[in-house]
Amino acid sequence: MLDIDSLKFDEKGLIPAVVVDSASKKVLTLAYMSRESLAISMEKGLTCFFSRSRQELWLKGETSGNFQHIVSITADCDRDALVVEVQKDGPACHLGTDSCFNDLVYQGDTPPAFQYQGLMDLLRGRKETPQEGSYTSYLFEKGTDKILKKIGEEATEVIIAAKDGDRPNTVYELADLAYHAMVLMTEMGIGLEDVKAELASRHVIDHKVKQEKMR
Repeated sequence: MLDIDSLKFDEKGLIPAVVVDSASKKVLTLAYMSRESLAISMEKGLTCFFSRSRQELWLKGETSGNFQHIVSITADCDRDALVVEVQKDGPACHLGTDSCFNDLVYQGDTPPAFQYQGLMDLLRGRKETPQEGSYTSYLFEKGTDKILKKIGEEATEVIIAAKDGDRPNTVYELADLAYHAMVLMTEMGIGLEDVKAELASRHVIDHKVKQEKMR
């Protein structure tokens, strides 16, 4: 791993740090670190920046509670900029939004890559603001029993396709099942982060079990 002394801080003793959500890979904010704030970040495992406006150190979340737990810090090839991957406890922006980057300046013709969070946001929108002719809005209108029925049907379709060894159709039916499961999650107020946290806890347990077996 690189030593702090190998990094190139600017004439003001600062280095830009692009903070990224480790799960979604979404850019959360652009901040600056001094040698001292970087050392504190590494010591605490929490992002600590240098405020250029206030000319002082600030530990993200110290007053808001929206701490950012550091997963990794990576320098670029010139070693004059950092990418900090984090798990966040709350909004990254002081305005209360998930990210500081919200105002679209330009959008090209290339469609954005699919993201599960994007689908969850769309589902939440259909639930909060129903649209006529929308199948998703229809499911929310009918309620939990209808959604559960569809999940049962799609799970059966997955089993049939897999039993037949039909890979393309299995993928198709799995996508249907995943969609309806996410509709249920939205209906019950369950977020992707809740499922991720549960899977992560199982991974830790599984890792410990493997270690015990190796002894």
